[in-house]
Amino acid sequence: MKYHILFFILIASFAVSCKEKKAKATNKNMTMVVEEQKASENIYQFEVTDLYGDKFDFSSLKGKKIMVVNTASECGLTPQYADLQKLYETYKDKNFIIIGFPANNFGAQEPGSDQEIASFCKENYGVTFPMMSKISVKGDDMHEVYHFLTEKRKNGLENSEIAWNFQKYLLNEEGELVKVIEPKTLPTDASIISWIETN
Repeated sequence: MKYHILFFILIASFAVSCKEKKAKATNKNMTMVVEEQKASENIYQFEVTDLYGDKFDFSSLKGKKIMVVNTASECGLTPQYADLQKLYETYKDKNFIIIGFPANNFGAQEPGSDQEIASFCKENYGVTFPMMSKISVKGDDMHEVYHFLTEKRKNGLENSEIAWNFQKYLLNEEGELVKVIEPKTLPTDASIISWIETN
């Protein structure tokens, strides 16, 4: 009789254990689904302000490949503006666009006002691709666009840090992050050209 009772207790314990494991697995799956949903964000959710004070809605870029780059006017990499402009002129009519975000986070190399930045870009490099109002791309005051670009839980690809001015983020025609390019890689690098030209 005692053995029967012990047997039933063991069976009951096993059943409870299985239920708990199943519940944990279900909760884990639900958490994964929620994380995947979070990671399904795209850049189209953002509306920002350009250098001239006008609103710029990223949802207007649906169907285009996008390069987002943080820029500075007094950096050793500032001549990349010329390469960015060349790239833009070559591919702007082929569903590609560049969006520049001036930032003063590195070496205080972008000290100017939006008006000063606009004049500098136009006069020195003939920049015609969209340039946004100056923001912060790191730290406590990081702009929400850069939270999206640098956090895997938001972009679904990877965590990254902005290493310096002129770091490039490539997004596909669905507004999803697909590649991070380090600052010293020129905008006209073969890997970037290949990405733009691949359907």
